[in-house]
Amino acid sequence: MFTGLIETTGTILRAGPDRGGMALAVRAGFSREPLALGESIAVSGACLTVESIRPDGFSTFASSETLSATTIGALRAGDVVNLERAMPADGRFGGHMVAGHVDGVGRIRAVTPSGSASRITVEVPSELVRYLASKGSVAVDGVSLTVNRVAGTSFEVMVIPHTLAHTTLPRLRPGATVNIEVDLVARYLEALSGARGGGGLADRMRAAGFAIDD
Repeated sequence: MFTGLIETTGTILRAGPDRGGMALAVRAGFSREPLALGESIAVSGACLTVESIRPDGFSTFASSETLSATTIGALRAGDVVNLERAMPADGRFGGHMVAGHVDGVGRIRAVTPSGSASRITVEVPSELVRYLASKGSVAVDGVSLTVNRVAGTSFEVMVIPHTLAHTTLPRLRPGATVNIEVDLVARYLEALSGARGGGGLADRMRAAGFAIDD
């Protein structure tokens, strides 16, 4: 389990075909205890496994399934990625519940400065829209963000200066693709209410007792 609070960014040293998927070597440093073989790490939102530990970082592998559902397959040497290690059992929980299971790939429609912050509009596959709600949570390239509003197949987030300073989000430009993970709560609400049918996320959240403004 992750929280969407990025620990650090890393640089792709090598990325190439391997075992039907892609092998990645990442240069990165972490402030917590040393990396361990087999531990989970979210690379721009996609949960991957540390296969080997390098003096300057780690190596990992992305399967064909991961490549088909995320932006990982487009990574090249020199690209910068967001990194978060799995949350320790005794750790402080911040952000929101993030599984590292990317639901789809979004596309940046607009990036607009707003004082020291940045307003970003992201277009997502139509099947993900029902999981988005104003003031709900979403992970964009692994970063936990709050949805400001949803319009059609797009949503808008405001990125604060601290997040801009410590993630790859300032590098985003219109047309760029990003990994999207919707809120796990929305997924569970759909599963729990699926047998009853009807209604979108807002209706289902009201039925579950959440206060939702129209």
